[in-house]
Amino acid sequence: MAVFVIGDLHLSTSVDKKMDIFKGWENYEERIALNWKESVSQKDTVILLGDTSWGMSLNEALSDFKLIDSLPGEKYLVKGNHDYWWESISKMRSFLCENGIKSIDFIHNNSIVRDGKSLCATRGWMMEDGEKSSAKLILREEGRLRMSLESAEDKNKERIAFLHYPPVFMGRETGNMISIMQQYGVKRCYYGHLHGKSHNMATQGQYKNIEFYLVSADFLKFKPISL
Repeated sequence: MAVFVIGDLHLSTSVDKKMDIFKGWENYEERIALNWKESVSQKDTVILLGDTSWGMSLNEALSDFKLIDSLPGEKYLVKGNHDYWWESISKMRSFLCENGIKSIDFIHNNSIVRDGKSLCATRGWMMEDGEKSSAKLILREEGRLRMSLESAEDKNKERIAFLHYPPVFMGRETGNMISIMQQYGVKRCYYGHLHGKSHNMATQGQYKNIEFYLVSADFLKFKPISL
């Protein structure tokens, strides 16, 4: 029962916003499905690190959820900055249940235990070039990260952090995200969001005693990787 991770699928099976206009994204939805089936078994778990669907509502995202549901394994979704369909957890769970989707759930202010590890997640935040800092948003995401890590009560299990945004980019840290992870003994952090030329600027490997991994779909060649 392995755990896999991938971010930024940007599925668009029902809305006209295909990513294949960008270099390297040709036939990406077909490649995602093929690679997924070759790697993931029905007993495995896959963490999806945000920007899963371009749908603007749950109804618009439904066909993307159905595609994900048709693939092997159980799936846990983390919120991304382009997941405009995102609603309250109760509303999303009810919607999936009403539409017969059984293999998808969410990590949001909580954590799950798989393969002897506590999997914790939040969206995070990142300052883009020229963007003004938003202390309120950063504090909110810090609180959600802390809540997720706090919910992992078994200290004997490794806590692993999953974020949509990189908590550090080009040497610039987002608020106290790194120190919060250090406080809870996090040694591994997986994140997405970065595409194209930004891959070359991503923090990978050891940084302040935490191992960082970029897992955007295009960076992974659209193939989920195991922890």
